[in-house]
Amino acid sequence: MAKDKTIYTCNECGGTSPKWLGKCPHCNAWNSLIESVAESAAPTKNRFAALAKTAEVVALADIEASDVERTPTGQDELDRVLGGGIVEGGVVLIGGDPGIGKSTLLLQALDALQRAGQKTLYVTGEESGAQVALRARRLGLDGSRVQVLAEIQLEKILATLDAHQPAIAVIDSIQTVYSDQLTSAPGSVAQVRECAAHLTRAAKASGTAIVLVGHVTKEGALAGPRVLEHMVDTVLYFEGDTHSSFRLIRAIKNRFGAVNEIGVFAMTEKGLKGVSNPSAIFLSQHAEPVPGSCVMVTLEGTRPMLVEIQALVDSGGPSPRRLSVGLDRDRLAMLLAVLHRHAGVACLDQDVFVNAVGGVRISEPAADLAVMLAITSSLRGRPLPKGFLAFGEVGLAGEVRPAPRGQERLKEAAKLGFSVAVVPKANAPKKPIEGLTIHAVERVEEALQVLRTLE
Repeated sequence: MAKDKTIYTCNECGGTSPKWLGKCPHCNAWNSLIESVAESAAPTKNRFAALAKTAEVVALADIEASDVERTPTGQDELDRVLGGGIVEGGVVLIGGDPGIGKSTLLLQALDALQRAGQKTLYVTGEESGAQVALRARRLGLDGSRVQVLAEIQLEKILATLDAHQPAIAVIDSIQTVYSDQLTSAPGSVAQVRECAAHLTRAAKASGTAIVLVGHVTKEGALAGPRVLEHMVDTVLYFEGDTHSSFRLIRAIKNRFGAVNEIGVFAMTEKGLKGVSNPSAIFLSQHAEPVPGSCVMVTLEGTRPMLVEIQALVDSGGPSPRRLSVGLDRDRLAMLLAVLHRHAGVACLDQDVFVNAVGGVRISEPAADLAVMLAITSSLRGRPLPKGFLAFGEVGLAGEVRPAPRGQERLKEAAKLGFSVAVVPKANAPKKPIEGLTIHAVERVEEALQVLRTLE
């Protein structure tokens, strides 16, 4: 079969050129030409032919909506992030730093699916079959019947998928796969886009669920074109410090479940194990309360999770430092200004360091109140009471705003043995929660007054 003709398409105006040029001959834009493949004139040669007959126009109310069936992967935390399991014909993109455990987790999941009677296929483009077998042996997966294919040519991978019809296939990784239709090297923008598009169409046509492993850049974003994330159904990010044994998987996009859902894993000698109570990771075990420590309840997807916020306030020089780890640095500067203006707590000549314990990243503003109370505790050198927690968003006017799903946060805290909570007035429950004393506040100065009465 003859190859289709390679052309170069301008990202700006859509014009084409038979060869690569530094400047588009149509709109004069620089560095805008990207390699692509010209469509053949014959209908049978059209690479983008529809997979099904053209659908008729129907009213939305006349379309029958049914819940998608899910297949559990055998990893409870992974299933939580996926929304309950793998969906037939779904395409999942998972990215993360090198060595963080992407291949390990997926090999474990494939083995569990295979033992449950599902046909599986592991396509490796970065390792040989022997290397995959060595990893399986280290993970204790002796006797695994997972099918392995060491291949990077797209056309051969698609032929194998068509011949074996697996229920789930893993492509490790999409940056190593190349198509004969393009002359550019594997990992280039054109190759990644083209290969991902073909694999996505194959998944939808055959019903095979495909998991694509993606590389990430130095900035932590998925390498390749942004359209890669738009093509797939689910985008997962593997997070965590390689020097720590704990890993987080976060759903950034999920057409079949909640976004910002997280799964927590611990790296062991036998691979990744799910952590059913992640709050224990993010809470330091202090024998006695220490200054500068305040526990908050954050919401990650559908899961309320307790995280310890630590603050250290120390005398600084003429240019005091403001440093935050796991929290927004700009928001820290704003909270210090609100604390000074509305509560009379000045840190103008002090270095302020704030840290979310366990390497978790908190993006929601419900951490504001806990950060301010931790800073106040460190500045005064007085610890917060034992079993104390706080959450709530703080505005520039000093008001404490409610956090979403406050009842679930408080119930989670009570379940873990916390006894005192300072929360926004709008989050105060109508019925008391057993074992938990709740102080509802409307302003920052009220929260600090509550602390004084508890000391």
